[in-house]
Amino acid sequence: MNLKWLEVSCEIPEELSDTVSLFLTQLSGNGVCVENMEVDAFSHDEIKHSPIVTIKSYFGSDQDIDLKISEIKEYLEQLALDYPSFLPVDPVVSTVRTEDWSSSWKAHFKPLKVGRRLLIAPTWEEANPGPDDILLRIDPGMAFGTGGHETTRLCLELLERIMDDLPILTVPDVLDLGTGSGILAMAAVKLGAGRVLALDIDPDAVEVARENIAVNGLEDSIELGTTPLEAVDGKFDVILANILAEELVRLAPDLSRRLTAGGRVILSGILAEKEGLVRKGFKNEQLEYQDTLHDGEWVALLYKKGAV
Repeated sequence: MNLKWLEVSCEIPEELSDTVSLFLTQLSGNGVCVENMEVDAFSHDEIKHSPIVTIKSYFGSDQDIDLKISEIKEYLEQLALDYPSFLPVDPVVSTVRTEDWSSSWKAHFKPLKVGRRLLIAPTWEEANPGPDDILLRIDPGMAFGTGGHETTRLCLELLERIMDDLPILTVPDVLDLGTGSGILAMAAVKLGAGRVLALDIDPDAVEVARENIAVNGLEDSIELGTTPLEAVDGKFDVILANILAEELVRLAPDLSRRLTAGGRVILSGILAEKEGLVRKGFKNEQLEYQDTLHDGEWVALLYKKGAV
């Protein structure tokens, strides 16, 4: 892991913060920090939402930061076409050391119950699972995925439902696309999956996932890699894809092709306002829409592949 990171700060209208945060998360492969620009209060309840927030994303010092900045500028300019009142400001780049920020958020990451049985606990906290709880130990490091974000929770809830509905003794093969911290892949194993392939385009995220998988003793159950979906061999009974809505639409044909007959795909990372875009993008695939789960401003979609 790098000791130094490049922090890229963008000033964004508050109503666009979720959209831009998800884009930066996908571009960097890391989490983001959203700061209110006008905090002057004695308690959390008194904090007024600022019309402008600063979103900070982090890139390894060995990455081509000029290319990343160019991609961010292009994205913001395109976003401004849909929001004429938004006047993009050039991102600001600064250098930080990992220890300056990577541990400060840990005080806020506590054991979290998701769905009926999944208990997600940080590696540095005590956990007290119930008799039916499935415990997952996690240290997201520089990768996305503590289970606390709505998109991850929705994936986990749908995954648990799918696994519980499978016939007895069924052992599905699972593909986790955009694995981040590895949390979805690990949950799949704990819920009874067979082969699990976890992929991420960011090598640092893959290493974080590898460490978390080792902590949970699942090294022999999950295959990790950076292979793009287009180059993946074989088919899967369950596919988890927690990525940008536009990327989901682009990958729709490949996702459908890699799903077995009767298999299911969970699509997440989708702002509620973009549900229509994704459903339209999957309309021509051999997939049957089954359900939408909502959590705040985010949705996750469930599809099933019909018989060939």
